[in-house]
Order: sequence, then C-alpha cells, then structure tokens
Amino acid sequence: MTLRCVIVDDSPDLLRGASRLLEGQGVAVVGVAENSQQARVLIAKLQPDVALVDIVLGPESGFDLVRVIANAPESAGSHTILMSTRDEADFLDLIATSPAIGFLGKSELSASAIHRLLDRTRDR
Repeated sequence: MTLRCVIVDDSPDLLRGASRLLEGQGVAVVGVAENSQQARVLIAKLQPDVALVDIVLGPESGFDLVRVIANAPESAGSHTILMSTRDEADFLDLIATSPAIGFLGKSELSASAIHRLLDRTRDR
C-alpha cells in the first residue's frame, strides 16, 4: 500500500522539492499546505497516513498545528512528523512533549526516514 502524505511548510520551494523527492521514492504526496488553516482543511479532507509539518510556519507554530491535528476527530489515523532546517536538539523538549511521532531534519527527508518513524510507532 502506498504511503499517503501531506506536506506543510511556508516555503513554496520546499513544498515543490520535497514533493518531487518523495513522489520519486514512492510516497503519494496527496496535498501541500503553506499554513495551518490550509493544513487543517487538507488533512481533514484527505486523511493522509502522515503529515510532515515544519516547526516554524512563518508566524505560526508547527507545534500548535500538530496538537490540533492530534485532537481533531476528522484527522484520527493521520500521524504527524515535525521537520526543520534547525537541529533537533534546539527543540528536544518541545518535540518530546508534542503528539508528533518524531522529527526529521529537512536534509534527512526521505521515504525511508518516514517509514522508520512510522514503524517505530507501530512497534510501541
């Protein structure tokens, strides 16, 4: 079964590049969003397996968005993964207390990295 993904980032360049990368690796990028409002609508409508959420969405917080996704009945079953260009250590406590299943540096983004995080969640 193909992994279905939504990418949430305020950079159109990142959205295009990450979509191409993941599609080339067999992930179906079913939607992209540049802000929290777009993301909530897309995730509720498309119910992806996973949403990749940038920690810093312009003036918005990716941490706030993953909490909203986790608490929304219409997005039950969608996992979230936080991502950033900054080092994970910069956000360690916030990541640990968030409902996201993990973190990926944007330079580490790949289908296999996403699958590793999802597999780790299934093993719990």
